[in-house]
Amino acid sequence: MVWIVAALILLVLIVMIRLDFVYGREHLLKSSINRTYPIRKSDLSLFIDGTDLYADLFDEIRRSTHSVHVLFYIMRNDEESREFLYLLKQKAAEGVKVRLLLDYVGSFTLKRKYISQLKESGVQFQFAHKPRLPFFFYTLQARNHRKITVIDGKIGYLGGFNIGKEYLGKDPKLGYWRDYHLKVTGEAASDLQDLFLKDWFHAVGTENTIANHPLYFPSLEEGSSKVRVVPTFAHHLEALFLSFIKEAKSEIHICTPYFIPSHTLHEALITALRKGISVKIMVPMRSDHPGVKEASFPYYEKLLEEGCEIYRYYYGFYHGKVMVIDDSFCDIGTANFDKHSLYLNAEVNLLIFDREFIRSVKATIFEDINRSERLTLEFYHKRSLLERLKERAAAAISHFL
Repeated sequence: MVWIVAALILLVLIVMIRLDFVYGREHLLKSSINRTYPIRKSDLSLFIDGTDLYADLFDEIRRSTHSVHVLFYIMRNDEESREFLYLLKQKAAEGVKVRLLLDYVGSFTLKRKYISQLKESGVQFQFAHKPRLPFFFYTLQARNHRKITVIDGKIGYLGGFNIGKEYLGKDPKLGYWRDYHLKVTGEAASDLQDLFLKDWFHAVGTENTIANHPLYFPSLEEGSSKVRVVPTFAHHLEALFLSFIKEAKSEIHICTPYFIPSHTLHEALITALRKGISVKIMVPMRSDHPGVKEASFPYYEKLLEEGCEIYRYYYGFYHGKVMVIDDSFCDIGTANFDKHSLYLNAEVNLLIFDREFIRSVKATIFEDINRSERLTLEFYHKRSLLERLKERAAAAISHFL
């Protein structure tokens, strides 16, 4: 009798979660509007090492005179995070307008005493995407995965790095952290500012009172590279990635820490391979989350059979989120090639149309390939029964990994 009751309770919970997710997503898609920005002219710097990025980012914040706007998915309680928070408090004490927006789930463990200290020092603080009723489970999954910093409305940053010791290679389980993060000056910085403020006032729950304010949106000079800021939320990313694949004429590079594509994208890659288009995929050998590595494997077999080159980065942990299509454009940002980014997260990427910059990105990717092991069909078919069972289990819940 006890087992029957327990089974009924479990069944009811599963049904409730399923309904929560389905109707929560339906409600969000009805109300979501995908923002679009025009092509701009900006100057770019690429950071692939956390130490270099932090040094540059911290220095630019120290030099700020009016405003510092920061959005991260993850903020830790470690020494590196405390140093960053201390810097924000210092700038607020100097009279700089400092706004810090963190994802509620990604930064849930941040100590509340640190948040109180920030507010006491004058830093404006908010959590983004707090889970809420009536669709608690869905909103728990739908995260703000963006990483944006805008300083004085003139200097912007976006990419894969968060704030914490692991991003400096100080986590012994992960080792060296390889990532791609951009510094943007010139016209596109205003679009990053606009996007940050939209996310900020959505979290605050009030109207944007400083839209187009000249202190936050100063006149900016053109840079040397054509770029476009591309925000996505929920379902928009799949269509974007699909358009990239369909535009390819000769080669596609995909770099991602989590390769869990939708059926549509998986089939599009197979179609590209059958057309003779070279497809190279870079993923990490190690995993920073349970199940994501296993969930990727079921997608590899057909790709390998069609000639796809899949490389697994072994020199630490690979967290880059990059797509390069021929020599025509590349895409760098926060979006992973997985179902969480495709269907749930708020993301932001930068499309880059500068051939010289694209060549430098491809050269960096080939450096990463030299620190990787190519996955072969022979290795793939030698996986143990236990590994295959883990993969099937992970694939079944891949939307939530």
